[in-house]
Amino acid sequence: MSVVGFDLGNESCIVGVARQRGIDVVLNEESKRETPAIVCFGDKQRFIGTAGAANSTMNPKNSISQIKRLLGRKFADPELQRDVQSFPFRVTEGADGFPLVHARYLGEERSFTPTQLLAMVLSNLKAIAEGNLNSAVNDCCIGIPVYFTDLQRRAVIDAATIAGLRPLRLFHETTATALAYGIYKTDLPESDQLNVAFVDVGHASMQVSIVGYKKGQLKMLSHSYDRSLGGRDFDEALFKHFAAKFKEEYKIDVYQNARACIRLRVACEKLKKMLSANPEAPMNIECLMDEKDVRGFIKRDEFEHISAPVLERVKGPLEKALAEAGLTTEDVHFVEVVGSGSRVPAVMKIITEFFGKEPRRTMNASECVARGCALQCAILSPTFKVREFQVNEGFPFSVALSWKPDAQNNEPQQTVVFPKGNPIPSIKALTFYRSTTFPVDVLNVDTDDMQITQKISTYTIGPFQPSKGEKAKLKVKVRLNIHGIVSLESAMMLEEEEVEVPVSATSEVPKDATKMDTDDAPRDDDNMQEPKGASDTADGAAENGAGDSEEKTVPMDTDTKVEPSKKKVKKTNVPVAETVYGAMAADELDKAVEKEYEMALQDRVMEETKDKKNSVEAYVYDMRNKLNEKYNEFVKSEDIEGLMTKLQEVEDWLYEDGEDETKGVYVAKLEELQKVGGPIEMRYKEWTERGPVLEQLVYCIRSFREAALSVDPKFDHIDISEKQKVINECSEAENWLLEKKHQQDALPKHANPVLLVSEIKKKAEALDRFCKPIMTKPKPAPKPQTPPPAETPAPEAQTPEPQSSGASEPSEPASEGADQGESTAEQMDTDKADPSPA
Repeated sequence: MSVVGFDLGNESCIVGVARQRGIDVVLNEESKRETPAIVCFGDKQRFIGTAGAANSTMNPKNSISQIKRLLGRKFADPELQRDVQSFPFRVTEGADGFPLVHARYLGEERSFTPTQLLAMVLSNLKAIAEGNLNSAVNDCCIGIPVYFTDLQRRAVIDAATIAGLRPLRLFHETTATALAYGIYKTDLPESDQLNVAFVDVGHASMQVSIVGYKKGQLKMLSHSYDRSLGGRDFDEALFKHFAAKFKEEYKIDVYQNARACIRLRVACEKLKKMLSANPEAPMNIECLMDEKDVRGFIKRDEFEHISAPVLERVKGPLEKALAEAGLTTEDVHFVEVVGSGSRVPAVMKIITEFFGKEPRRTMNASECVARGCALQCAILSPTFKVREFQVNEGFPFSVALSWKPDAQNNEPQQTVVFPKGNPIPSIKALTFYRSTTFPVDVLNVDTDDMQITQKISTYTIGPFQPSKGEKAKLKVKVRLNIHGIVSLESAMMLEEEEVEVPVSATSEVPKDATKMDTDDAPRDDDNMQEPKGASDTADGAAENGAGDSEEKTVPMDTDTKVEPSKKKVKKTNVPVAETVYGAMAADELDKAVEKEYEMALQDRVMEETKDKKNSVEAYVYDMRNKLNEKYNEFVKSEDIEGLMTKLQEVEDWLYEDGEDETKGVYVAKLEELQKVGGPIEMRYKEWTERGPVLEQLVYCIRSFREAALSVDPKFDHIDISEKQKVINECSEAENWLLEKKHQQDALPKHANPVLLVSEIKKKAEALDRFCKPIMTKPKPAPKPQTPPPAETPAPEAQTPEPQSSGASEPSEPASEGADQGESTAEQMDTDKADPSPA
């Protein structure tokens, strides 16, 4: 089972894996710890991750980045519209109102959903993990922002499914950071709570959480966020500043050139990092646009001035998190800062002033989320034993169920099923009284975030048919699963029946009656409590838990009481149809999986084609160099010129007509070259390897011959005829070797050899196989000598003593073992001599 954690960042991603010694962040193909979250579409294949970043400057309109910002959001979303303006690629509105990304792939214009693009990124991360672990990766834990909506969470799971992954949990990034911080702490208090504030300023968003720690557990006290406040906003402020400056000074408008925009944004990001450690920094870009070199300069004070609108928003999430936790700044013991955007000095200054204490950086700002996700995956995995540490996660939104009563013209009713801060996972149960099929809506409520859509999904419960013709009693189970996704899991119709019970002295409770409570009782903390405010038995709406008391059956007494009838609850499953707004349908998901497989196959074919092309090119250069050096003596001078011409022709073909050929063409071209160069390589290889192998055969002949002619006593047991066979075999091998060597020495180096290394090895093995069993024959074991018989005295009559029976011990122990044995032998002789009873 794989134990992997993925940190899906807006700009870059990190892969953490669990090993026996701890958590490691694995390296990608460029030996870097961070992998860009970019997909670049080319004419022949896709380039993902580091390869995509390398191609993005040359192919900006087909390089898709910041995929996380597009996921699960309507195209009309104001935040998405602001992002789209800065994207170099084209984004349009799809038929369902969600964005579609357009790129040129395999020579034609294609459109992709953000879920498909995220699946491509996850496929690349999966390949990185598999390359590091040398095993298949399926089970994983994926980090997501705490502000992700139900639809965005479903989209991440769909993307993981397309990529061939099975997420054990979608883990909030704030909680992952808190877990990575707390699980290694050995000094957490037993009773008092240690409060730690985590401020995560990433590339595109800011998240704040306050966590309470006790020994062996953490509890999320509050969440807050600003989904559009991150490091890229500071880059954007610098970008606008220098774009206006260059337009004024150099008369160039970078907004008109996508490649110039990308280069300027990259330069602004580097400038921001320089200003984090220096009071001022220069900017120099060669040939930015219209063949003009540009220069700029900025001080940190000026940078903070142009970034003032961004910095003013930093305090908002801090205040909200503190208020929701019900704490003051004095109650927060430590402040931990993570995320790439937190390195801006102005941000650190605001955080310091707000909490009144210096923020700490005890964790790796970029890797803590991936490490926390890998830890959570290890906790959920049966293959790892992790220190006992309980994670009490809270849901960041309030979710309600809404329905219409049976009566006409009544307003819809709703009840909050999972309030904000509700534990994850959790199950709740509601009871409805209905006569026909009815819908139930799942809604986001009590949220001040305008970007969160209210309606999540609709569930149609039914059809069902009550046996008595009255309103049916339906128990509906609602689940908030481990990923933070709400679903109406099941519906069950409960009907009471009169059952005749025979009179018995030892009556028992019917199995069906006692089973009813345990069937619906979940293993969650909420114990399937029905939410408050759900009681409305008159209108047929949901009722509270107290109304179910008539279902429970009281066990019978064990005396002889007569009970003519008993109520039994009959339970019938009711079908539930799900409609999730904006989510992928099952058939769409299957098609996406198939498309991803086709694109991955195309990528693999192109990579193999490149490898074969590189093999041809490498063979040309390698053979040309060796012909002028070590292969020179092993080919005729007149043949060298022809081979050099052949190599030059193939090289010219590679850079002209053979620049873009199929894999089979390159394989055929390589085989064609190897037919000419192979014999030369073979002759050189035979010449270099022949000497050591010859020495080995000569040593083998000499060793066996000396052993056969030796007068050493250790060979005396071997028959002379056997030794003669060894001598004859050695002589035969020696004669063969001398003859072949004489023939080989007469040949020039450029001629095909007659004495092959493989034949010499075969001769040595045959000689060893024949001679070794003879010369290593063990000496025969010496025959055992029979000892002379011991003289025994004449038997004397002995009177047996009463204690000599087998059940009792002798009165005195024998002085020596030999004497005791002799007396025993005498006793046996006496018994044999006189078998009559005493």
